[in-house]
Amino acid sequence: MKFGALLTSAGINIGLCVLFLSLYSILRKQPQNVKVYFGRRIAEENSRLREAFILERFVPSTGWIVRSLRCTEDEILATAGLDAVVFNRILVFSIRIFSLAAFLCVLGVLPLNYFGQDMLHVRIPSASLETFTIGNMEERSRWLWVHCVALYIISAVACLLLYLEYKHIARLRLLHVSRAAPNPSHFTVLVRGIPKSTKESFSCTVESFFTKYHASSYLSHQIIYKVGKVQKIVTGAKKAYRKFKHFKGTTVDQRCRPITYRCGLCGASSNSFQLLPVEPEQEREKLDVNDSDLSLPDQDCGAAFVFFKTRYAALVVSEILQTSNPMKWVTSLAPEQDDVYWSNLWLPYKQLLFRRIATLFGSIVFMFFFLIPVTFIQGLTQLEQLQQKLPFLKGILKKKYITQLVTGYLPSVILQIFLYTVPPTMMFFSTLEGPVSHSERKRSACCKVLYFTIWNVFFVNVLSGSAISQVNALSSPKDIPMQLARAVPVQATFFTTYVLTSGWASLSSEVMQLFGLTWNFIMKYILRMKEDDNFVPSFPYHTEVPKVLLFGLLGFTCSVLAPLILPFLLVYFFLGYVVYRNQVRNRRLNFDFM
Repeated sequence: MKFGALLTSAGINIGLCVLFLSLYSILRKQPQNVKVYFGRRIAEENSRLREAFILERFVPSTGWIVRSLRCTEDEILATAGLDAVVFNRILVFSIRIFSLAAFLCVLGVLPLNYFGQDMLHVRIPSASLETFTIGNMEERSRWLWVHCVALYIISAVACLLLYLEYKHIARLRLLHVSRAAPNPSHFTVLVRGIPKSTKESFSCTVESFFTKYHASSYLSHQIIYKVGKVQKIVTGAKKAYRKFKHFKGTTVDQRCRPITYRCGLCGASSNSFQLLPVEPEQEREKLDVNDSDLSLPDQDCGAAFVFFKTRYAALVVSEILQTSNPMKWVTSLAPEQDDVYWSNLWLPYKQLLFRRIATLFGSIVFMFFFLIPVTFIQGLTQLEQLQQKLPFLKGILKKKYITQLVTGYLPSVILQIFLYTVPPTMMFFSTLEGPVSHSERKRSACCKVLYFTIWNVFFVNVLSGSAISQVNALSSPKDIPMQLARAVPVQATFFTTYVLTSGWASLSSEVMQLFGLTWNFIMKYILRMKEDDNFVPSFPYHTEVPKVLLFGLLGFTCSVLAPLILPFLLVYFFLGYVVYRNQVRNRRLNFDFM
């Protein structure tokens, strides 16, 4: 890859970043987009911009950047929770360590790589990026000790900073636990694998077991029932109640009118409902029934919530082994009420092991299927070798700007498009595993996405790119290690363009919330539907945490091999520091991982 191709990719992504950030600063001021960018947290300074026409609403500004930088760690903790603080500390650690790495490697290692061999250096825009890597050094060069010293310094400082960060986060977590208000989930234990008895029901079995072994601390219990369709009906009724309760105290036209959508494409019309007379409050209270009063058949699920008198007792019961059979009377601390994933509570505990094995196998198969697009992408970065194998490409790639676009920008864009399918797939696999809480499901998906990106984006790109450029080495197996050692630094040039496309551009699109913005427009102006006031957008930890950790891995592995990547990584982490602080500051999060 030529240095000019890197400049082409950098120019395109810088232009996209400036465009997206400018659009965001305008769109966030518009009254119709308040729910997209702020959720329930409506900023007070935006209230004056909702009625009259004000020119300020249509002029890009940097005020949101200043407010994000001024936001303290305590404010983030109070607004978004401990997870957001830990995520912010990852970015702070990355900025610190890679600032040091950029200073050492760009000033000390990069010149040695560039002048490593006696050769005629052309103008830098026409130079190959390989001349800036360690692959340009002579074998057994007397200057390789500089690379080793820089690597040892970076590793030692990274360990020191990690220790300090761990100490700081451990203190924050201890304060978070000690200052947390009492919650019913702190006194509740989820029991699964309850043995079925022909003589008594699950409820009697649970009561007799905990009365016998934990009589001093046991309080009560609640058996979990699989109500199936009834649960869906109740859930739908609750949603309908939340949507219609705003009619209380308002005047509603009781005449039936045809409703026609105004999108110009949907010509169908339907009759609106006719408002029925409201019953007196006393009669409505008499007709109210609880879920437990439904005279419909329920099905015991072999699981229960058990309540204890003290928090310490619940913690002890959740940690100890109840019986010699590890598949029976399995206990764990219960998730919070809003965090419970009810569908998986109905799964038999014996199925969980098989489900985890099946999802692991499915994830591995999905990873191997992803080798096809990755290998194709690496072929685009090795056009010289592909032109030798496929001569018909020479005519297509005669023009210089096409070559720069194909090698410098197109591979990263194609890889990024394929990577968009990974988080939903891994979330589906994590759901099949059987987690009992939404946060556990997201944490599992986060780990799967992390392993997937490290394997497919890092290792597979290195191995497939090396195989393409060193096909002739396969005829001599004893030379394969040497050929790989020479070819691996070359792949660092692809990772530099990947940081630009998947890093800079994706951050600007993250702050823009393109999907949420589009869906909000469709809901409001095409479907003419009312906003859901109960919807709270959550921060996509399972997509953003793996991405940040992947860039950290690229920085550590390529800092000495290809120091040119470090300035682009620093820009990414600085931009991410501003964007992510703005996101967690303005969007309330649903669940915690910690």
